Amino acid sequence: MLDINPDDFILIPVFATINCEPNWQWKRQAPIPNYDLLYVWKGEGKLLLNGKEYLINRGSCFLFQPGDWVTATHNPQNPLVLTYIHFNLGNRPKLIPTPYRILQNAIIFESLLTRYIRLLLMERFAAEVEARLILKQLIIQLLREEQQKERREDTESNTLLTAIREAANYVREHPSEAHTIDSLASRASFSPRYFSRKFKEIIGQSVRSYIIEARIKRAEHLLYYTGMTVTEVSEALGYRNLHFFSRQFKQYTGKSPSSIR
Repeated sequence: MLDINPDDFILIPVFATINCEPNWQWKRQAPIPNYDLLYVWKGEGKLLLNGKEYLINRGSCFLFQPGDWVTATHNPQNPLVLTYIHFNLGNRPKLIPTPYRILQNAIIFESLLTRYIRLLLMERFAAEVEARLILKQLIIQLLREEQQKERREDTESNTLLTAIREAANYVREHPSEAHTIDSLASRASFSPRYFSRKFKEIIGQSVRSYIIEARIKRAEHLLYYTGMTVTEVSEALGYRNLHFFSRQFKQYTGKSPSSIR
């Protein structure tokens, strides 16, 4: 909507900040005919938008478009307080905010909503001109919120990727250590369960399998190039049982360790 001129906003005299009655329900018998910006100040409820259910509470914000099907209910013991603004557009924009989000930084957005309602209710000079400007600012705030969310997700994703790869690299560089999921998760500052799941997603194999593979690859190198005996290699890599080492080595390489020497 950044490509929309404020004059393209067509104001509709359907707007309010309202404390919903305990028995309030929103049961439309037809799709929404225009754009509708809805923001929840407090309370809790459920909203069904085009067949998808949303739990709503403070900070929930919707931008409905013409043709959307919407129904909603709320908790009578914790009724909704909400602001709604209906409007139309002379030209359909190329960029439209997503239909739902929970605003993380709502101070400016709430201030603009309050300004819009009071401005039109009090019928001040040039109220409609300013109201169109405020509508565009509200849309900009929604789009900005989405971009900031995407950046946060990208940052979190990069941080996770780096942490998992560093853990995998640590295993490769220290194959003889008694690595565990708990110890590696602690190094990455994640819970063991979360670390284990993400490790498999990113690296492509389980933590345990990766640890064993790193150990066996190191064992192959030592047997090929150092002249160490099978027993010495087994002990160097932390195996307490030579038979177990030989069996695991063959399982991963298809060869017995003694055949390499």
